[in-house]
Amino acid sequence: MKLEIPKLFKKKRHFRKGGFHTNPNIGWQILVLFAFTAVVLSFILGGSLFLSASRQFQVPTLPDETREKLVDRARLDKALGYFSERAEKSRATITSPSQVADPSK
Repeated sequence: MKLEIPKLFKKKRHFRKGGFHTNPNIGWQILVLFAFTAVVLSFILGGSLFLSASRQFQVPTLPDETREKLVDRARLDKALGYFSERAEKSRATITSPSQVADPSK
């Protein structure tokens, strides 16, 4: 048995790619942290906007004479008549028997 002395003391080489390499786990951790902070900040911003809007909103109260001017009775009756006619047409269409095609012709 022949032992070669230079091979015994030779350091094993590990071949690696050269250049700068990043750890992908760090990238994912940064991405998850960024998404979490964005969600938390959006909840905080939405809540503060909701609270400020609810504090500022007040229902305006109009006097009776102005309320009368806002709604024209004739236009309202015309719109109600139109929709009642449409309801009658729909009811007539639903209750009428459907026509059956005659296969002999």
